[in-house]
Amino acid sequence: MKISIKKHVYFQILAGVALLAIVASVNAQTNKKEARWFRNVRQLTNKDMGLDRSGEAYFSPDMQMISFQAYPAGKDAYQIYVMDISGVGLKMVSTGAGATTCSYFHPDGKRMLFSSSHLDPRMPDKPELLERRRPRDQGQKHAGGRPGAKPGGHPGGRPEDARSTGHGQGDYAWIYYPGMDIFEYTFETEKLRRLTTADGYDAEGDYSPDGKHIVFASFRDGDQEIYICDADGANPRRITYAEGKDGGPFFSPDSKRICYRSDRTGSGMLQIYVNDFDGSNEIALTDNDMLNWCPYWHPSGKWLIFTRADFRGRPNFDLYLIRDDGSETYRVTYDSVFDGLPVFSPDGRYLMWTSKRNEIDAPQIFIAEFIGLSPDGELSKTVR
Repeated sequence: MKISIKKHVYFQILAGVALLAIVASVNAQTNKKEARWFRNVRQLTNKDMGLDRSGEAYFSPDMQMISFQAYPAGKDAYQIYVMDISGVGLKMVSTGAGATTCSYFHPDGKRMLFSSSHLDPRMPDKPELLERRRPRDQGQKHAGGRPGAKPGGHPGGRPEDARSTGHGQGDYAWIYYPGMDIFEYTFETEKLRRLTTADGYDAEGDYSPDGKHIVFASFRDGDQEIYICDADGANPRRITYAEGKDGGPFFSPDSKRICYRSDRTGSGMLQIYVNDFDGSNEIALTDNDMLNWCPYWHPSGKWLIFTRADFRGRPNFDLYLIRDDGSETYRVTYDSVFDGLPVFSPDGRYLMWTSKRNEIDAPQIFIAEFIGLSPDGELSKTVR
């Protein structure tokens, strides 16, 4: 039976309207779920700034500035930037050479640290420094990785960005650059000071809230482990010893505990851990068949926010909130695209994270008012 052109166009229009209605319904449900946790979402970075992709942003102590990493237009390695929270005053503070990652403000607001390979930009020569971005035994049917995946080469072992190793579609890896060290940047002088000199990847660092120490991840002893040193880089000491990569550490608000991710099974299924300053009293907050990574403390010290991806089905990265003893977990984001690398503002009033929402083609930085927790860590009525 033949269908007239007019009827065919009519049916196409009906199908399009139906699809739009479904999308609108899904978006409405997503917005309703997320509205329990945060409101007034705003995109802070974009391509018009000359930043092809941006991520892993942190607040200054006075919340007037943010630091983050981004691809300069046309480049394929991250550099470190700062700008006002309003989106003006964008400035690159790294050298523009090599690769960089993991910036963080000192509590005095006069300096910051980040990791860079600009003095030694060599690529890894060991397989374990080219880490596969997906769990080793999961999700192989999802060629190409997460929805919208793009080769990226993010140093620091963060699943959000990955570089193709050139061995076929879906064969992605992130890079632990062996020449990467931690540097301190002083705003007044605009000068860099090298804080670590050990051969091997030193990165993923942040200052303790009291300003006395730095916690970071390193391959200096062969396996990726967590270390703490003085704020000037002196007296490094190892605080994790279990087999498997440990990384992404952060001090608790009272400087007494550390959170981090770990691959203790070797499967790529990262779990979230917490231990004391000296490495004792380690506990696993998560224990599941999913990828759990980039934990960050709420200023109350009672909760952590992190990213989870379930590779048993269609993978998606979303933000989750978990008690500091692992007893309660709540999903925070519900968008169908990547949401990751979350941080709270020092006063707990804002959430900042990396996302591909708003139909953008590469990740950028977003910020929202966080209403799910009070500053002292009590759950809001909106989520009870």
